[in-house]
Amino acid sequence: MIVRAAIDADIAAITAIYGHHVLNSTGTFEEMPPSEGEIAGRIAAVSALKLPYLVSSDEGGRVTGFAYASAFRPRPAYRYTAEDSVYVHPGHMGRGLGKALVAQVIAACEALGVRQMIAVIGDSANAGSIGLHRSLGFEDAGVGRGFGFKFGRWVDVVWMQKTLGQGADAPPVGEGLGL
Repeated sequence: MIVRAAIDADIAAITAIYGHHVLNSTGTFEEMPPSEGEIAGRIAAVSALKLPYLVSSDEGGRVTGFAYASAFRPRPAYRYTAEDSVYVHPGHMGRGLGKALVAQVIAACEALGVRQMIAVIGDSANAGSIGLHRSLGFEDAGVGRGFGFKFGRWVDVVWMQKTLGQGADAPPVGEGLGL
């Protein structure tokens, strides 16, 4: 497995992987898969904040998953907090790709001076994502009961949090995410 920065040539594969999760899981609350143009815009927004947008690929160079960090909220006070997202191709789940991707997203964010990483996980029954985040040191931060309605049922949102660097124990260094 190779983990690297996403490039324009990856957009179709990223769109397909995410589209699968939109249509088949409650890990995202989107109900209609976004277009390649929309995904390209999302990647550009992440890149504009100098945050990581990574893909994993197999020996043949095929994209097998992706993960990125985004601004947690748009207000300046949140400029030292990022939110991670991770999606793996359905044929490659359970092989550690998601963990490898998120671990590198965390390292890149920590190097940027981010102090808190938030995971907003769709569905309290999403054991895979919850377990992945716990294995990387995320702690439970709360559950929003019935925050979304997808596939004919109410779905929870699980918040998890990981302190990066000195966290809230010291003043921030640098500009943060530039919000």
